[in-house]
Amino acid sequence: MDVSQYLEIFIDETSEHIQSLSDNIMALESDPENKDVVNEIFRAAHSLKGMAGTMGFKRMQHMTHDMENVFQEVRNDAIKVDSDMIDLLFQCLDAIEGYLAIIKETSDEGTNDNEPIIQKLNGFLQSAEAAPAANDVAAAAEPQAKAAEAAGEKKFLSLELNGKDKKKLQDEFVAGKQLYGMTVYICKDCLLKAARAFLVFKAVEEFAEILVYEPSSQDIEDEKFENDFSIYFASEEPLDKVIAAARSVSEIEDVTADVITERFLEDNVAEVTAVETKPVEEAPTVTAEAAPSKPSSGSSSAAAPKKQAGKPVTSRTVRVDIEKLDALMNQVSELIIAKNSLVSLSSSSGAGMQNQSYQEQIEYLERITTGLHESVMKVRMVPIESVVNKFPRMIRDLARNLNKKMELYMTGEETELDRTVVDQIGDPLQHLLRNSADHGLESAEIRKERGKPEVGTITLNAFQEGNNVIIEVGDDGNGIDTEAVKRKAIDRGIVTAEQAENLSQKEIIDFLFMPSFSMAKEITDISGRGVGLDVVKSNIEALGGDVEVKSVYGEGSTFTVRLPLTLAIIQALMVIIGDEKYAISLGSIVSIEDIPITDIKYVEAKEVINMRGTVIPIIRLNQLLDIAPPEEEQESLTIVIISKGEKQVGLVVDDLMGQQEIVIKSLGSFIDNSTKIISGATILGDGEVALILDVNTLM
Repeated sequence: MDVSQYLEIFIDETSEHIQSLSDNIMALESDPENKDVVNEIFRAAHSLKGMAGTMGFKRMQHMTHDMENVFQEVRNDAIKVDSDMIDLLFQCLDAIEGYLAIIKETSDEGTNDNEPIIQKLNGFLQSAEAAPAANDVAAAAEPQAKAAEAAGEKKFLSLELNGKDKKKLQDEFVAGKQLYGMTVYICKDCLLKAARAFLVFKAVEEFAEILVYEPSSQDIEDEKFENDFSIYFASEEPLDKVIAAARSVSEIEDVTADVITERFLEDNVAEVTAVETKPVEEAPTVTAEAAPSKPSSGSSSAAAPKKQAGKPVTSRTVRVDIEKLDALMNQVSELIIAKNSLVSLSSSSGAGMQNQSYQEQIEYLERITTGLHESVMKVRMVPIESVVNKFPRMIRDLARNLNKKMELYMTGEETELDRTVVDQIGDPLQHLLRNSADHGLESAEIRKERGKPEVGTITLNAFQEGNNVIIEVGDDGNGIDTEAVKRKAIDRGIVTAEQAENLSQKEIIDFLFMPSFSMAKEITDISGRGVGLDVVKSNIEALGGDVEVKSVYGEGSTFTVRLPLTLAIIQALMVIIGDEKYAISLGSIVSIEDIPITDIKYVEAKEVINMRGTVIPIIRLNQLLDIAPPEEEQESLTIVIISKGEKQVGLVVDDLMGQQEIVIKSLGSFIDNSTKIISGATILGDGEVALILDVNTLM
C-alpha cells in the first residue's frame, strides 16, 4: 500500500503528539502521582506507535512502543516516576523529533536505532516487578468475575475478532475504560430473532456503550446468525446490572458475560497495530488528508475525550496547505485592486457621480471585498501557542545546564498572528529566552545576597494592540550593566571614550543589537558566539516589526517585540512627494500636523519641531528620496508624525491623498534595495505603482 499520500498529515499529527508528550511530561515532573497525566502520555505514545507502524517507520514505532511499555508499568504502580525517568523520556522525545526531521527531508526515518536510549528504557522495564502488577490486574478483575458467577453465569467465551475490532477495543482499554464481553442466547423457536437482538442492544445501551458486534450489526439485523450473538461494551455500571438488563428481554434463553482483561487484548498485538487504512473510504465526510488519523490509534485522543455513543460528531476543522491560502490571498488582492480602480473611476467621472445606483454598487462591492479580506485573514491567523509551547521544555533544560533555578510563566498564548509571521517568530523568541536564562538571571548565591527569591522568573506575555501584536520577554534578573556594555563598545572601537560619556542608556543598550557583539565571558553551547540579539533584530525587522529594551540594573530586563498582524494587506496613508505617490502604514502614524515654517528650529544643525512639549526631529522625504523640491516657497509644512516604540519622527510630505486599503507586493530581486527604505510596492486604482515606505528603516 502506498502511504506517501498521507506523509504530510503524518508529519503534522506527529508534531502535535510530540508537543502533547512534552507538555504532559513537564506536568508529570511537577506532579509524579497524577494518573490523568500518566494516561495522557500513555495514549499519546500509543497513538504515535500506531501511526509510525502504519507508515512503515519501524524505528520510531520501536521507540514509542518501549515508551508505552514503561508507562504501562507506571500505570500499574510497578515503576515510580523520578528525575532520571523524566530525563530519559525527554531523550526519547528528542530522538523521535530527530526521526521526524529526517522524514521531512527524505520521507524516510534514517538508520539511527538509538540503541542506548532503548536499552535505558528496557532497564526501567526490567526493574519493574511484573508479578505484583499481574496480581493487581487479576485482583481488579476478580470482584466482577465473582459478581457474574454469583448471578449464576458462565464465563464469557470470546469469539475470533478481526484486526479492526481488536484495535477498537484496545483503544478503549488504553483510554482507561472497563471493558466486558457478553454472549446472548435466543430461544430456538423465536420467530423474530433480529427484533429480540435489537431489544437487547437497547436494554444494554441504557448502562453501557456497545463497541463491537459479533457478527456485525448488519448481519444481526438481516438475521444472518444462529441463535446466539456476542457484543463487547464499555460500562461504569456493575456487570450484573447489565446482565440483568439483557435478561429482562423476553425469549432470551441465557446470557454469559465476563471482564475483558489486558491479557485478552495482548493476543495478536502486531496484527492489531498494522490495521488497514481501508476504513478511510467509509467516511466520506473526512478528506483524504485525514487518513493517518484512522490508523493512528485514535490520534486525537491525547487532546480530546472520547466521543460518547449517540449522534456522530463531525470534525469542524480542516488542514489547508499554506500555498492554497496564498493563492486565495492573491485573488483577494486582485479584487481589492479592481475595487480601488472602480472607486477611482467613479470619483473622476461626472456621469458616475450623478448615478446613485452606480455609487450604491461601488459601496456594496467595497463591503464585500472588505468582508472577504477579513475572512481570508482570519483563516490565515493562527495562535502563537504553536510556537511558544516548546519553550517550557527549553527553559527546563537550560536550568539544568546552567545549574540555575528558574520558572517560565507564559500568558496570551491564544493571541493570533498571520501564519507566515508565526512560522518565523520562533527563533527570535528562543534567542530572547535563552538570553534571559543565561545573561539575565543571576546565580542562586547572588540572588540570595540581593534578597531575591531563589527561583528566577522569566515571563513571556503576548497581547494584541491595534494592528500589532506585542510580545514581551522579561526576567527578574541582573538587568543590563550599561557601564560594562559601554566599556566593551570602547574596546571594540565602536565609539571613543569621549563619545561614550554623552550616550543615553538606550543608545548604549542598542550596541547589544550590533553583529558579533556579545557580553558572554566564555563561549558555551548556550551563548558567547556573537550570534544573538543582532539576529533577533534583523529577523523581527524583516517581518515589519521592531524590538526595544527596558532594563534596570539589579532588577531585570524586558524585551518588547512589536509585530504586524499580517504582511499581505494593510491600511495605509497615501501621500504625494513631488510627482510621486508613496504609502505609509497607518499603524505607525501618530498624527498629521500642519506646521508653519517659522516653527522649525535647529538642534545640532538638524531640523526639529516642538510638538506639545516634545522635541521631534523631522525628515524631508524629497531630499531622502532624491525628488525635486517644490518650486514655490511654502508658508507651512504638512508633517506626518510616525513612531517606533517611544521614538517619534516627523516626515515632511507635499500633499495627502487619504487613507486606503493597499495590497503589499514584493519588489523581488529586480531592484537593488540595499537602503531598505522601501519595503514594497502597491498598485493604485488608476494603475499607478506607489512605493511603500519602511518606517523602521526611516527611524
